[in-house]
Amino acid sequence: MKKAFTAVAVALALAASAFSTAQAGPAEDLTAFQGHFKEAFKDVPFADFKDGAYALDPNLKEQWQTMEEFPPYEPDVDAGKAMWEKPLKNGKTYAECMGDIKTLRTKYPMYDAAKDTIVTLEGALNACKTDGDGEGFVDKEGKPLLNKGKIAQLMAYIAMENRGSKIEVATPEGKAVAWYDKGKNFYYAKRGQLNMSCADCHTNNAGKMIRADLLSPAVGHVTHWPTYRSADGEITTLHNRFMGCNTMVRANNFKAQSDEYKALEYFLTYMSNGLEWNGPGSRK
Repeated sequence: MKKAFTAVAVALALAASAFSTAQAGPAEDLTAFQGHFKEAFKDVPFADFKDGAYALDPNLKEQWQTMEEFPPYEPDVDAGKAMWEKPLKNGKTYAECMGDIKTLRTKYPMYDAAKDTIVTLEGALNACKTDGDGEGFVDKEGKPLLNKGKIAQLMAYIAMENRGSKIEVATPEGKAVAWYDKGKNFYYAKRGQLNMSCADCHTNNAGKMIRADLLSPAVGHVTHWPTYRSADGEITTLHNRFMGCNTMVRANNFKAQSDEYKALEYFLTYMSNGLEWNGPGSRK
């Protein structure tokens, strides 16, 4: 009976905490969110959360650092560099369209007040290519391909050129708060046949094992994308990971660059303010 009471008390405490967080504004959320992980992993310097699950396990981190000596994403970085420098059909390069490559990671995601939407870096690159080539990033059948392939390779080169820059998403204000709340609600909402939320794995159970994998903390989740995942055998984008997680909990999926995933990226990136961008990454 005592064990049952304790379990109920813990569940109620977690629910109360989630409800309290849900009522706070973005600035308060940021302090509470980062504070949770600082408290949960007191031995981990905050800056190390950019390394994801590797920040929590010295042995895993050593294996990862060894792999980084000959990273599997090197060919993708080279391919992305070639794309960045090659003129589009209108004669302009991505540099002419996007601006200084060294500033791009800190610029996105951002709220576009004129269009009332969140603009991600992938979304901006796709718009640039659409303007320059007459079509965005597509697969062999001409269907949009925004979660892997060439757009991920281009992102890999941009990420490499931006390593060491800091995440500094402006605190959402005005209409941007609605997009922030949309992403926040997505993060905490239960979904799918398994009735799980992003927070179930990456806040409530971060640092625990799920089968053979160590659950990573949500703070720092966005830092290392695009990422070459051994399970995929290719480099993919952050939205591809969102799609994979949704599939695993047996929920209805959304397309890469959907409003749902753009909002989630906006929320998670703001929650990682102050950390370094260190993509492209390599993971299991």
